[in-house]
Amino acid sequence: MSQQSLIGRISQLAKANLHALLDSAEDPQKMLDQMVRDYTAAIREAEESVALTIGDLRMLEEDHAEAQSSAHEWGSKASAASRRADQMRGEGNTSEADRFDKLARVALERQIRAEKEAEDFGPQITSRTAVVAKLKDGLNGMQSKLDELKRTRDDLVARSRMAEAQNRVTDAIGGVDLLDPTSDVARFEDKVRREEARVAGRQELAASSLDAQFEDLEDVGEQTEVELRLAALKSGTSTD
Repeated sequence: MSQQSLIGRISQLAKANLHALLDSAEDPQKMLDQMVRDYTAAIREAEESVALTIGDLRMLEEDHAEAQSSAHEWGSKASAASRRADQMRGEGNTSEADRFDKLARVALERQIRAEKEAEDFGPQITSRTAVVAKLKDGLNGMQSKLDELKRTRDDLVARSRMAEAQNRVTDAIGGVDLLDPTSDVARFEDKVRREEARVAGRQELAASSLDAQFEDLEDVGEQTEVELRLAALKSGTSTD
């Protein structure tokens, strides 16, 4: 994957409109779970690509530093060879002076080549540094989006469980309606009331039967008194 396409993909994922996606989803929780998996995988893939890009940048920086060091080293060798040539020429040793001047020229050529290499690395390092900065920003955005996805998913799951619990409580309350005459509680209450009424009826019936028996006794007593008095009249005696 090219650097530009990688930057584009990371930027697109980091800027995704979560709320718009949730509004269009049939099952938001499943969609969020899938998005968390996709984002996690995308972040891992992007991290690998960014790591490679950073590795390339560090290699460029090392090559740039090496070229600069080489240029400095060849510059020092050129200076040393030039001083040696001047010394030899001052001593009248022209051939040795020419040899050291030749060495100084070779060192200067290599210094110039190394400086050119170091200079060429400059724009590459600047460009790659800008790319790495964008990729890091994109990764940070993706990580923030992933954290947002996880928080939204956890909140949605918690709300869903709470709503389910509330529904169960509502159903339970609806199944035990004390004001409903067809409910089990109402039927049991009616049964108790009927049993109480039956007991009261039996008690009332028993009381009525007992009163009737006492009335019969009173009637027998009155008849006995009448018979006694009648017998006394017939015999000419008085019961007084």
